[in-house]
Amino acid sequence: MAETGSDRSARERRRALLAVFSSTYFVRFAFGITVAVFASYIQGQTAGIGQSEVGVVGFVSAMAPVGELSTVLVSGLAADRYGRFPVLFAGIGASAVIFALKATSRSPFVLGGLNLLFGIASGAILAASLALVADWSRIDERGFEMGRFDAMNLFGWVSGFAFGFAALGLLPNAHLNIVFGVGSAMLAGGLLLAHRLVRGLPSRPRTATFDLSDVLRHAFRRSVLLVILPWLVIYMLIGTALVFLGSAASGLGISPTYLALVIGLGGAILVVTQPYFGRLSDRAGRMRLMMVGTVGFVALMGFASLAVAFGARPEILGGIAVSVLPALAYGPAALAALADLATEMSRATTMAIYSLTISAGMVVGLVLSTSLFAVLGTVGLYLFFGVIAGGLVGLTAARYRDEEALRREGLTTRAR
Repeated sequence: MAETGSDRSARERRRALLAVFSSTYFVRFAFGITVAVFASYIQGQTAGIGQSEVGVVGFVSAMAPVGELSTVLVSGLAADRYGRFPVLFAGIGASAVIFALKATSRSPFVLGGLNLLFGIASGAILAASLALVADWSRIDERGFEMGRFDAMNLFGWVSGFAFGFAALGLLPNAHLNIVFGVGSAMLAGGLLLAHRLVRGLPSRPRTATFDLSDVLRHAFRRSVLLVILPWLVIYMLIGTALVFLGSAASGLGISPTYLALVIGLGGAILVVTQPYFGRLSDRAGRMRLMMVGTVGFVALMGFASLAVAFGARPEILGGIAVSVLPALAYGPAALAALADLATEMSRATTMAIYSLTISAGMVVGLVLSTSLFAVLGTVGLYLFFGVIAGGLVGLTAARYRDEEALRREGLTTRAR
């Protein structure tokens, strides 16, 4: 039987999405294993972190989001103008080289400079990847596909974390540079696999005329910004957690091996829940799932505060685990809402603004959390968690009011 055009189109769509999902996993796995060991790698010691060293670790780690923040808009514009896959592959290849170089030095100055370059490559990867998922997914399945992307993204992070924390427990500190070599190899492997998958796929037509002001005007619309801005406060939390989770766990008496097992289990749960929540957003609406996610994040902040105050008690850890589940509903719904709102000509630029926002959140989060902790100690952490919870609630409520106003005017969008 001859293959129909729709069969061919469906097969091409699966190949393109598989290329994005697989490269995303390899990239995030490589990022996760290195972030997990970064604080210990800089300090030269595996357990704990001194209050005087928090600032150095925070500064070096913040260089990556600074690099992403300062250049990602250019990456998005390039992906809209010249194509998504060329920008994606350039970012992955550059990251592989940067990771190999990180294995050669423990100098905070060298690592800070490499982290800055890595942030530039990371922004290009994320903007191009999200635009590709939006390009190759149907609108009635976009939540599901964004959920699958988020599953691979987060599963890559957490499985990388699990590997990294296991390395902290198994490798002497002097040999932690091996982890960066593994990360470089993972990035190179992801690049080769994705390149093979997309070989022969039809290229997206390039824009004949590229009006920069028109692209930016569509990308910075109010409706788009109300979906993007909540990520600012979410990544204020995530950015701080990524850098200090291992040291904080050690301070609470949780071994790196146990932490690796817990995070690995969490990664397996993500693979199931993210596509599921994405599918729910296709059926029930993006806004409803984003509100569920907001409730989960607020509860998570509350239990995190209790953990700081009373330690890693079983009931507190259980509350954290329960809170994480609804919080996971936020990601695929918000990403699908953003893809729904983005026009094709400005899709990568819109995703670049999202990436810019989360980079800003990581920078602000690291600066704010370390500053508050240095000045106020534990009280500073409570204040930090309160800022996260209050900011997320306020921004989610603003978008809900905006969507209700559009509904009354008969201008509702698929993003609801």
